[in-house]
Amino acid sequence: MPYTPDLDRLLTPGARFADEHATYVMEVHPVGDVVLPTGRVVGCDPVACPEDEPFTVEVAPGRYPARAWVAVVRGEDTEADRRVAALELVIHDEPAARWEMALVGDQDVADLKSDGWFGYGVDTGIGTLADPTALAVLETWDEDAVTDVFVADEPSGGPVPGHVAAVLDETTGANVVTVWSGWGDGCYGTWIGRTADGRITSFVTDFMVVPGPA
Repeated sequence: MPYTPDLDRLLTPGARFADEHATYVMEVHPVGDVVLPTGRVVGCDPVACPEDEPFTVEVAPGRYPARAWVAVVRGEDTEADRRVAALELVIHDEPAARWEMALVGDQDVADLKSDGWFGYGVDTGIGTLADPTALAVLETWDEDAVTDVFVADEPSGGPVPGHVAAVLDETTGANVVTVWSGWGDGCYGTWIGRTADGRITSFVTDFMVVPGPA
């Protein structure tokens, strides 16, 4: 079976996970609305790969809230670190009855090996879920401008590491909302939640931060 994270548990405020080094306690924080003029969603590192393809599943054009699920890393009963464990783009704020892997192009989950997944590559330590309209604008920026807006050497002083929100297309309001991608660079999959009758609840990128449940 392809890899599927336990998203129902991960997306639960107060959920606790643990390994031999620390305990991880989940918090949820709103990170602003994402404007989708086309209804298409791209998961990508917007600095390194703004040209990535959109997922094959589309939604109605509109404005949708985004949430960062932050793992508070605790050791010896004190907060030692904060890492974004997941980025969620909420389409309908309802519980998901099932989850499916988000795909691009001709990807087919039947081609995956056991515990494999399709995901997007991160090379600058940040991730986003955005409309291609905004990302197309970002492709026209020079490297220094992109770095100035989206890349920071240290996390912001707020509760969500790497949180940046910037409107990139003034005509449509299309924007890019970023967070730090868990422990850093890697390949991260996105899953689509659906209700029992098939409506989309959310897109969730798993940054593979937490271990098994405590």
